[in-house]
Amino acid sequence: MPNLKDLKNRIASVKSTRKITKAMQMVAAAKLRRAQEAAEASRPYTERFNAVLGALSASVGGSDSAPRLLAGTGKSDVHLLVVMTSERGLCGGFNSNIVKLARTRINELVATGKTVKILTVGKKGREQLKRDYSHLFVEHIDLSGVKTLAYSDAQNIAKSILSRFDAEEFDVATVFYAQFKNVVTQIPTALQIIPAAYEVEEGADTAVYDYEPSEEAMLADLLPRGIATQVFAALLENGASEQGARMSAMDNATRNAGEMIDKLTIEYNRSRQAVITNELIEIISGAEAL
Repeated sequence: MPNLKDLKNRIASVKSTRKITKAMQMVAAAKLRRAQEAAEASRPYTERFNAVLGALSASVGGSDSAPRLLAGTGKSDVHLLVVMTSERGLCGGFNSNIVKLARTRINELVATGKTVKILTVGKKGREQLKRDYSHLFVEHIDLSGVKTLAYSDAQNIAKSILSRFDAEEFDVATVFYAQFKNVVTQIPTALQIIPAAYEVEEGADTAVYDYEPSEEAMLADLLPRGIATQVFAALLENGASEQGARMSAMDNATRNAGEMIDKLTIEYNRSRQAVITNELIEIISGAEAL
């Protein structure tokens, strides 16, 4: 049985830990509100932008003049996986769930004889993937110095992806991130961005229009912006998911610390009572011996 001093030190240590986790929970809650608002505000624009591109893509169809970003290279031998995770830990299974989805896709592609290249955004995902797939890494983008995500950050990532596509370094590009649903639910998602795949909305206007300039010229200008928009939306979703996961994880840690303090306090009181009882027995036994 631990002595009283050891128990007292453990109680003090756990109380200090509880203060830290409680503070981190409150900070995550404050950041979550802003991140959630940013993610939700971006969804209508992203959905409408994709709908416009979907309509233009449907009008172009499989014509030979379709942009390469839409038509692809005609093959799917080399895949670029863009894995987006956080720069910091202590956010539960947020990073692990994204990496798990990416690992599954990597293993599937390798098993079918495809070549895989990995571009990581966020060091936590890189740290987990480099144990087994460091030979597949082609680039890492560090956002640790970014306090507030901006569209320019997404543009830099999109430029890197597009430059590699123009250099014919890959055929298919897929982004991995977590879609924010609520504080306790973040859905790991894989989104193919090259070749671009846009769905036409049900009930959309099916009238035939003459475009000026042509659909192909418009898509050539809009598709790179569409990729940057999708990357930016993924970054915002990831930001909200990270803070939600961290808030939930720190809340659980705070509760666990409280339960541990209660158990240690009970053990401390029992040990203290046993010491007092033994001292009383010694005193009474000594008095009777006299």
